[in-house]
Amino acid sequence: MRNNPLMKYAETLAVDIEKMCKGLPKGNNNTVFQIRKSSSSTFANITEAQYPQSLADMLSKFKIARKECAETESWLKVLFASGAIDEKTFKDYRNLCGRIRRILTASCVTIENKLSDKK
Repeated sequence: MRNNPLMKYAETLAVDIEKMCKGLPKGNNNTVFQIRKSSSSTFANITEAQYPQSLADMLSKFKIARKECAETESWLKVLFASGAIDEKTFKDYRNLCGRIRRILTASCVTIENKLSDKK
């Protein structure tokens, strides 16, 4: 778990989004609240999945994290389109979200296969 890239990416996303939000203009209150919530939820659900009660529980946490990560990306689009963040910031975080979602999708497929093999 110590060298888990998924955990590192999710923590980086949550921490960096928090830092980015501190520098945004006050007019973006709802968007800032929503992106903080979704990025930290991505990290929290991936963290919870490290100690699952079952494979089904892990799958559920990963699916929630994937949805929250997609939501984070949608709020990034709003911030970029409104001019609150620049293109480089948008692309950097969008790419990080993409990395996280790809790992989560592959993990979900693996877990779903394991669960279907048990039936």
